[in-house]
Amino acid sequence: MPLFSAKFLARSDTALSTSEHISTGLSRREFGLAAAAALAMPTALQAHQTPKITSKGTYDITVDRVRIDTGDFRTKGVGYNNSPFPTVLRFKEGEEVTINVKNNLNETTSIHWHGLILPFTQDGVPGISFNGIPPGETFTYRFPITQAGTYWFHSHSGFQEPDGAYGAIVIEPRGGERVRADRDYVVQLADKHPHPGNRIMRNLKRMPDYYNRSQRTLQTLIKDSRADSLQAALQERGMWGRMRMMPTDIEDVQGFTALINGQSTSQNWTGLFRAGEKVRLRFINASAMTYFDMRIPGLKMTVVQADGNDVKPVEVDELRIAVAETYDVIVQPRENKAYSIIAESVGRTGMVRGTLAPREGMAGAVPTMRPKPLLTMADMGGMMGGMGMEGHVMQNMTGMNHANMTDMKKTDMDGMDHSNMEGMDHSNMAGMNDSNMAGMNDSNMAGMDHSNMAGMDHSNMGGMSGPSSVDPTYVNGSGLIPKAYNGGKFLSYADLTAARPRYKYRKPSRTIELRLTGNMERYIWSINDVKYSDAEPIVLNYGERVRMRFINETMMAHPMHLHGMWSLVDMGKGSRNPIKHTVNVNPAMTVDMDVEVDEPGQWAFHCHLSYHADAGMFRKVVVRGRPA
Repeated sequence: MPLFSAKFLARSDTALSTSEHISTGLSRREFGLAAAAALAMPTALQAHQTPKITSKGTYDITVDRVRIDTGDFRTKGVGYNNSPFPTVLRFKEGEEVTINVKNNLNETTSIHWHGLILPFTQDGVPGISFNGIPPGETFTYRFPITQAGTYWFHSHSGFQEPDGAYGAIVIEPRGGERVRADRDYVVQLADKHPHPGNRIMRNLKRMPDYYNRSQRTLQTLIKDSRADSLQAALQERGMWGRMRMMPTDIEDVQGFTALINGQSTSQNWTGLFRAGEKVRLRFINASAMTYFDMRIPGLKMTVVQADGNDVKPVEVDELRIAVAETYDVIVQPRENKAYSIIAESVGRTGMVRGTLAPREGMAGAVPTMRPKPLLTMADMGGMMGGMGMEGHVMQNMTGMNHANMTDMKKTDMDGMDHSNMEGMDHSNMAGMNDSNMAGMNDSNMAGMDHSNMAGMDHSNMGGMSGPSSVDPTYVNGSGLIPKAYNGGKFLSYADLTAARPRYKYRKPSRTIELRLTGNMERYIWSINDVKYSDAEPIVLNYGERVRMRFINETMMAHPMHLHGMWSLVDMGKGSRNPIKHTVNVNPAMTVDMDVEVDEPGQWAFHCHLSYHADAGMFRKVVVRGRPA
């Protein structure tokens, strides 16, 4: 007997938009509703996007070559169930699922269930949890659903994920949602590029700024000269040149088309509502490389969930969603008009607009992209050690010779903070021009101990510059500090408080220091200066609590994802610290996360920027021991 019915049934759940009809599986409730509402055969287009009905707890997925049309360009890619649109899997907390994955590609594939807690053999990472799914074969995943919330899934093979192999997971809680809504939509973001992933990686290796379309020009030099003087502008550019870096190095890959649920602005994904209804939007960032700033002009967003875990509701005007993160928000449109869902890339090089509307055919306004940010010397804080600073890397400060800082001028150090440098010997900084140091800002490196630079202490670098007035997880003065829409509230990790503790709070038994390192000139990304292929596994012991201390010594943000176990971001809230599966670490910052080691086996641990992970910012974690 086939797992899928030969007939298509239209969904009776009106809270789902037309572009979310491509779900692969239904929850028990939806299965019953759909079966009871068996309607006439839909049109050909509807049939293509309407879910097939499967027996309880069993789901079929095929991995296929598909044609992707973004409205800006057409390209070949990888998709699920012969669809260019992301599949939505709907589970129920407590059920046991069986998922048959048939590989129709001519290469090995895999599916990783991002954020799901399951046996490591079901985690879907070739070379770590299994061997992958060979061409033409079917692999059956079986695991219990022990959690609720919004998650996603994607290939962990090659560059299939940036080529389109991703989907969404919605898990209904046993007792229903803690915060109820009348409508419920997945809003899955992606950054689809006309080049396939392997070509992008090849180009980045050959020329790291290959996709940087935001480089400064003669026009920007003239503009800066008028604002600061020609000498200052030239000196500032000289400094960046000596470091072989650019203040526009915020996004590695530009030239993409941003998508919501597989649709671009011109294709206008639309979710329907009636005035006064509460609408739940499940934001998922499935991008290969792009952080997005999310807002809905005219509506406040109440954040109720982060990475699948309920948080105490917090009202914001805008939020930044790192690659691989998820946020659930509640909005309540009061007027019968179209509202724009705006996702704007952090580097302001791409944007997509979706629409919330009272009826189909309406489209929200498309705003002008806001000005592009520039990195500052504050963002360089984690990299000021070696002064050679080739690419995006802080050289080891041990034995730093300040005599070589000859001829360094204040104009080369704008934004550096020297407030805690009392012990630093400046006697050999020959030629340093102090006359130009008027107005030098010495407040931005508070907490950084330079008195003994041979043994630099990273333990207090979580607030390398002191907490920002906007977001304590950003270095003060960072060019990346978000300015919320219309001066409103921008979400910070500090705003996230677990709605209920997952674990009883206890102090970690040890700290593992993980320096996030890299070299932009050679496009090498690593942890503790060692790429994955040369690294030993990180070994944890079952039952312990371990603190992972991320020290970002690069000028780029990194979304760090530990498979199989929860990450508790240390925001000073004890058992109420936010519980996440992906933790963003901004430039020049140190972020602590605690891990309750409660899943035996071996797991992947990596930056979720696709090309950073492939270049080496990746580790295997081995958990020794198991429950008694």
